[in-house]
Amino acid sequence: MKLDMDPDSGLPIALQIEDGIRHWIVRNGAGGGSRLPSIRRLSSELHVSRNAAIEAYERLVAQGLVRSKPGSGFYVADGAARMLTGTEPVSEEEVADDRWSLFQSDASTLKLGCGWLPGSWLEVEDLSYAIRQVTRQDSAGILDYSTPLGTPELRSLIRERLRLLGIDAGTQQILLTGGGSHALDLLVRLLLKPGDTVFVESPGYYNLLGLLKLQQVQVVGVPRLAGGPDPERMAHLLKTHKPKLFFTNSVFQNPTGTTLAPTFAHRILQLAEQHDFQIVEDDIYADFQHEPTLRLAALDGLRRVIYLGSFSKSLSSSLRVGFIAAAPARIKPLVDIKMLTSISASRFSEQVVMTMLHNGAYRKLVERLRTRLSAQMVTALNLVRSAGWEVHSEPAGGMFIWARYPGVADSQKLVDLARQSGVSLSPGHLFLPGETVSPWLRLNVAYTRDRRAIRFLNDPLAGGP
Repeated sequence: MKLDMDPDSGLPIALQIEDGIRHWIVRNGAGGGSRLPSIRRLSSELHVSRNAAIEAYERLVAQGLVRSKPGSGFYVADGAARMLTGTEPVSEEEVADDRWSLFQSDASTLKLGCGWLPGSWLEVEDLSYAIRQVTRQDSAGILDYSTPLGTPELRSLIRERLRLLGIDAGTQQILLTGGGSHALDLLVRLLLKPGDTVFVESPGYYNLLGLLKLQQVQVVGVPRLAGGPDPERMAHLLKTHKPKLFFTNSVFQNPTGTTLAPTFAHRILQLAEQHDFQIVEDDIYADFQHEPTLRLAALDGLRRVIYLGSFSKSLSSSLRVGFIAAAPARIKPLVDIKMLTSISASRFSEQVVMTMLHNGAYRKLVERLRTRLSAQMVTALNLVRSAGWEVHSEPAGGMFIWARYPGVADSQKLVDLARQSGVSLSPGHLFLPGETVSPWLRLNVAYTRDRRAIRFLNDPLAGGP
């Protein structure tokens, strides 16, 4: 195999070998099963180290272009030439819809409608330090499964954090999960079956709506007002529907940014008692709140309310750690489902979060995030209002503004125009139970200082770069 190596190019030799083999596959139209030189032969012919040859092959194996056969050697994988020439339909756009476009890794696009903080806001040094601490001090943290309930020490720390919110839960009432979405998935699997009826907020969290659709349950929307879910509308809907569950965001709701008012909370719990349904209180934005407000779980004592939280929004989207707090009778069946579907959550991630809680790094991080988000919210609200946008309700904090632009009946039009300007948005229909056409959009205030955001928000109908 003739490959050109340039020791002065600045590109590592292993990557030069990898690129050379990729081009060789395309140039020769090498089919699946074509044998490649052995590591010894390749390193000898190219006058490179065995380690460089090994690394190049391993990288090609990881990409699906080469197959390793123990005791035999390395071979071109089936379809490798088609994959490299682009003739195989592997585009993400062909297998996903706009629901997932915000998760695509594209540094050139401003994710103005996404549901997470910019990476530049999250302080990597403290997180890296905690990771190093775990890898140095606790080999089990990177090698072993976590316990069924999750790391006991982290559950104890979460119990103390819940007490600050007025929620009294023993450590045996706390189950660690792989983030907030994992917690919702476990609850949906346990508590619902096809044909059941559930109430959700409208607008509400689109990933939850997707989970409920998969479970084939009947979803009924309760309008979200400035003070929370509309209790009078809920009372009216309860005359014709008998829900098993009601899902709600108590603080800085996604996507409206609103927070539950005490009068609304008391009325909703009264309705739950009268009509015998349970409430799932999703409180993943709790750490963004300066002063805690009333939680349903605190009022109810975890009898009808199941409470869930997460560290992923404030710490790292990649570090998936969440939890469920519930009545003791609920925890055992949730553990069973967790073990059947994922065995355990990540012990390593749990240990990292625990380390940051212990050394105070997490507390200091969220204090800085709260201040920054509060300032950004004021700036963003001034921007959208001065540009003529209508805001659903003024959030007291958090990340989101739910807004619409006058004269635009379908927010998908704005999504398409924004895309031409390098801005990615979340259309309103994704947040509605029936995915009906909506003029509303979710805006993430953490991204609104970017010049592309300012240009779009000031003239959303212009389009183009």
